[in-house]
Amino acid sequence: MATSTLSGDATYRSAGIDTAAEEQALSGALVHLNRTLEARAGKRGGAVLPNGVFANVLDLGTGRGIAISTDGVGSKVLIAQQLGKYDTIGIDCIAMNVNDVLCVGAEPLSLVDYLAVEVLDPVVMAELAKGLAAGAEIANVTIPGGETAQLPDSVCGISPGSGFDLVGTCIGEVDLQRIIAGQHMQPGDVILGLRSSGIHSNGLTLARRVLFEQAQLNVGTYSAELGCTVGEALLVPTRIYVREVLDMLAAGLRISGLAHITSDGLLNLPRLHADCSYVVEQLPEPQPIFAMIQHLGGIGDAEMFKTFNMGVGFCVILAPDDVARAREIATGYDVESLVLGYVEADARRRVRVLPRHLVGEQKEFTPIAG
Repeated sequence: MATSTLSGDATYRSAGIDTAAEEQALSGALVHLNRTLEARAGKRGGAVLPNGVFANVLDLGTGRGIAISTDGVGSKVLIAQQLGKYDTIGIDCIAMNVNDVLCVGAEPLSLVDYLAVEVLDPVVMAELAKGLAAGAEIANVTIPGGETAQLPDSVCGISPGSGFDLVGTCIGEVDLQRIIAGQHMQPGDVILGLRSSGIHSNGLTLARRVLFEQAQLNVGTYSAELGCTVGEALLVPTRIYVREVLDMLAAGLRISGLAHITSDGLLNLPRLHADCSYVVEQLPEPQPIFAMIQHLGGIGDAEMFKTFNMGVGFCVILAPDDVARAREIATGYDVESLVLGYVEADARRRVRVLPRHLVGEQKEFTPIAG
């Protein structure tokens, strides 16, 4: 562990990411965007779910639906630039999208990517494509097309010509009668956490601020506690949960909720459409990178659990009698799992993280006594 904590507690907001302002801006945007849902309500192609879920579903008029979601890899691209290593960041792009589509019970089928570059470098583009192909193979999706844009005036990187941004849009298929959005969740249902591979693709702005600016480390700094360099730990690809979760669904397990744990951490659970709260009684040991960031940044638990996944990348909420089988399936894919807690009857839609004495509500964690 690093030997000193820096003064001035770091937060996501102090690093330049204001999630409260983002929520306010999004609320204003949805006033206009929701009109598009109203225009096709009840028609072929109409949205089955409201905005705000992990992925929406479009009614094909045949009892089947297309699930759709879009996401990028954020400032993790800067770590790839600093390391000069581009062959895994495409896995993150696939993961961020297919994991979201999975959350409505859909099978991800296909993804298209959008690559914006400062300068088009054929070698870098080939490496990015290598990662996209690797992620697509894990998720069993196709990449039938995409778009590349050269934007030297609006995209910049850590060095001249190195800038790029990578975004994807994924579609999947689901039976409209088998959509999972939390609507059938019951008090007493179990929250099963599937382990993350590390920091995934969220919170990198705060991580970089703490590690590189405050602590004056760099991507090549070796850490015994990490067992690798700082850059290598940050660049570990986001885990893709498609195979194990689809197998759980195919096994007929009584799954009432699926949640991709990204930015906002376990506060993603209330995105499910259930007037319930979530009690977390135990947690996995987070990967060492989280302890390093927390120590060097002087960051409290509330901020850490709001910003990072803290070792849990995906949650499956299901009937107690089906937990053993779900864990067996996860183990078959070399994915660690842990029973985190349970769902309780509480219309406030809170997340109580008892081991860290935190309660989360309205996108914020606050400490509680006890």
